[in-house]
Amino acid sequence: MQQIERHFKSPEKMKTNTLDAFQVIADPSRRQMLTMLSKDSMTINSLAENFDMSRPAVSKHIKILYNAGFISITGIGRERHCVLKQDGFNEVQDFIEGKLKKLQMILNNKARSN
Repeated sequence: MQQIERHFKSPEKMKTNTLDAFQVIADPSRRQMLTMLSKDSMTINSLAENFDMSRPAVSKHIKILYNAGFISITGIGRERHCVLKQDGFNEVQDFIEGKLKKLQMILNNKARSN
């Protein structure tokens, strides 16, 4: 099994506008892809079969998920398998944990003042 560094042949072709993790998961199609991949790895073609969009459009979504660290792509024979990756989710988790800590501090300060 060979880890593919990039979905396309050269890193220059993979460059897209950098999106933060929340912009990446804001798209319903990408969220659906992540949900599907949470059950098992899937080939790019098998993912594409589940969407009413062109194969290039699916590839664009996959590229965004890949660049944001939500998935990795592994070559197995001729097929490319998409697998969930922790990196993108860490950014979301860190943000939420930070906000929850701030909220807890605010609530604790209010409780003390009452």
